[in-house]
Amino acid sequence: MPSPSSPWSPWSPSSPSSRSVVAGVDGSAESLAAAEWAAAEARRRALPLRIVHIGQDRAPSLVRPPMTGAAPASAGAVLIRRRPGRVPREVAERLRRAAPGLDVAVEQGPGRPARALLRSARDAEVLVLGSRGLGAVGGLLAGSVSLPVIAHAPCPVVVVRARAAAWPPPGPAGDVPGAAGDVSGAAGGAVPGGGEVVLGLDLARPSDALVGYAFDAAASRGAALRVVHGWSAGAGHGGSGSASAAPGPGGGPSRPGTPPLTGVLRPWRDMYAEVPVAEQCVVGSPGEHLAEAARGASLLVVGRRVRHAALGAHIGPVAHAVLRHCAAPVAVVPHA
Repeated sequence: MPSPSSPWSPWSPSSPSSRSVVAGVDGSAESLAAAEWAAAEARRRALPLRIVHIGQDRAPSLVRPPMTGAAPASAGAVLIRRRPGRVPREVAERLRRAAPGLDVAVEQGPGRPARALLRSARDAEVLVLGSRGLGAVGGLLAGSVSLPVIAHAPCPVVVVRARAAAWPPPGPAGDVPGAAGDVSGAAGGAVPGGGEVVLGLDLARPSDALVGYAFDAAASRGAALRVVHGWSAGAGHGGSGSASAAPGPGGGPSRPGTPPLTGVLRPWRDMYAEVPVAEQCVVGSPGEHLAEAARGASLLVVGRRVRHAALGAHIGPVAHAVLRHCAAPVAVVPHA
């Protein structure tokens, strides 16, 4: 368990000077929302921001509209209609103007997008990607790229969706949203702040890395933390697993044979005494319950078990479900 005097970050690089927040961009509304989110996170953590662009140096075309069930088509358009080599530089300049003093570096990632992003993640405190949902097609950060990165990144990966409004909004050339204030107030994307942090926790295998990340995220935002433990009644009671359990003392019943949620969280609540914590145990699909609990949340935190296979993009059914259905930013935290 971490010392209360230092941030909880078991995946940080060995050299503190190499730590950074990394955002992958391709010029789409989703990736620009991710860059905004990453800039606010970098300021919050007092870390430099690296903007990584992956793509061939050719004139971009519009990203194809999302498939049914994804974000509105206006959120899928490429918003920077210049040579892709200029995309990261222009994004970095916008962020510097919106957040004076923010240390922003730019990288052109050669090679296949997923591999390049995974290379960048080696020295990252957190990697931030934009997404229209796993059913979307087209664009750098479509599911074919984001899923392998999430599955193999050594650090937490935050997936951010853009709102329907374009970023930057229409206006005179050179206008920068939020230039007079905090980058977290810029328009267009899902940004940190404004809601509680929600953590999905499996009590059969509670992870310090996962719980610590969620508590630290809530503390850094001055937000409350809601911890949701979901399990299927059909797994142990022969039920259908579709009904939600009525909350009782301690937030509802835990899965039989697992430690009580209150006991698992007690040392973390003592360490982060300033964070208000709500506990919720539910019966049914964990992914559905988490997506519902995260309505209006500033961040949803879920885990994925580390796999050592070189191939595949397995992130687990709960992470897969919330990435498909949750509108809030989703942090996928690797753990043993």
